[in-house]
Amino acid sequence: MASSKTSPKRVGVERTGVGKEARLATKLVQGGLQRSNFSETSEAIFMTSGYVYASAEEAEAAFASKNAHYIYSRFSNPTVQMFEERMALLEGTQAARATATGMAAVFASLMSLVKAGDRIVSSDALFGSCQYILAEIMPRFGVETVFVDGRDLGQWKKALAKKTAAVFIESPSNPSLRIVDVAAVAKLAHAAGAQVVVDNVFATPLLQRPLELGADVIVYSTTKHIDGQGRALGGIVLGRQQYVTEKLQPFLRHTGPALSPMNAWIMLKGLETLELRVARHCANAARIAAFLAQQKKLASVLYPGSPTHPQHDLAMAQMSAGGSLVTFELAAGKKSAFRFLNALRLVAISNNLGDTKSLITHPATTTHQRLTPETRAQQGISDSMVRLSVGLEDPADLEADLVRALKAA
Repeated sequence: MASSKTSPKRVGVERTGVGKEARLATKLVQGGLQRSNFSETSEAIFMTSGYVYASAEEAEAAFASKNAHYIYSRFSNPTVQMFEERMALLEGTQAARATATGMAAVFASLMSLVKAGDRIVSSDALFGSCQYILAEIMPRFGVETVFVDGRDLGQWKKALAKKTAAVFIESPSNPSLRIVDVAAVAKLAHAAGAQVVVDNVFATPLLQRPLELGADVIVYSTTKHIDGQGRALGGIVLGRQQYVTEKLQPFLRHTGPALSPMNAWIMLKGLETLELRVARHCANAARIAAFLAQQKKLASVLYPGSPTHPQHDLAMAQMSAGGSLVTFELAAGKKSAFRFLNALRLVAISNNLGDTKSLITHPATTTHQRLTPETRAQQGISDSMVRLSVGLEDPADLEADLVRALKAA
C-alpha cells in the first residue's frame, strides 16, 4: 500500500484489499479494495468533486499534508485510488497514478522527467499521437528527441552514448508489431542516466513485465484491454514511489488530467475479467494469424506469437503469449485494402483495440494519417497494411468473415 501521505483515507472507509502476497487472479479481483461503512460488495463509485472538513484546522492540515484527508478529486479520489492500487499490485510497482486517457499518461510520464535542454531517445515505430508528442511538442519546450530503429541495438548504443534524460519504448509497436529488446536497451539507457518509459499497451500487464526487464516507468491506455469493452477512456502511469510522489504527482495535480471516478470504477470491473479475456484474445489471435498466413491474397502476416515473425524469439523471451493484434498486408495497395475492409460484416472498422469485439483499421489513413509517407515507410506502415484487433467471437465465424472480405479484395 502507498503511504498515507499520498493515499488519503477517510473515517468510515475500511481497507480490505489483498497485498503483494496474493496471486495474480486474486489481485485482479480484490487488489486495493476499500469498503465504506455501507459494507458494499462491489467497489463504490465516489462521484464527488470535493470533500468537507470537520473544522478549518482540519482543512489547513489536509492542505499541508499533515493528515490523511481527501482534498479534491483532481488530486485523489477513493474509487480512483482503488484502481491505482490494484494496478500497482498487478504490475509489481510501488505506486501508480491514473489519468483521463492513455495519451495523458504518456505525456505526463515524459514531461515529469524532462526539462529544457534535456534529450529523449525513442524507438521510431510508435502510435501516431506518441510520435507527435515526441517529434513536435517536446522540441517546443527545448527538449531534443532522437529516434532510432527500435530493432537495431547499434542505433540505440550510438544514440545513448550521450547523457539522456528519458528513453521511450513501444513494444510491440503500433501497428507494425516491431519488438524492442527492453532489457538490453534499459542497460544502455541507465548507463546514459536515463529513465526508461515503456508503453505496454499491446502486451498488457499479463503478457509482459517491463519492470522485470529493467524499465523504470510503465504506461497504459486503460481504454484498451483493461476496460476491454469499449466503454470508457483512461490511462495510468506506474513506477517507483519517489518518481510518482516527487515528479509525476505534482505534474498531474497542477495540469489536471484526472480520471473520472466513474471511469475508474469501469476499469476496476474490467480488471476482474482481464486474465480470462486476454487468454481468449491470445488464443483467437494465434488461430487467426495462422489462418491468414495460408491466404494467398496476402503479401505478409505479422503476429509476435508466430514463428514467422522476424523477431519471434525475442518476442517470446519477453512476452508469455503473442497478444491480440494481427497486422497484415494485402497484395494490391490502398484500394484493395479498402475493398477488404468494406466487405467485412462481423469485424467492425474502428481504430480502437483490445475490445471484446473484433476491430480493424487502416493505419495509413487513420491512426498514422498525419505522418509523412517517408515516416510511415520508416515505421513499416504501407498503404496495403491493416491492423486487426482480434476479439472474443468464435474464431470460425471470424475466419468466414475474413474469407468473404478477401474475395471482395
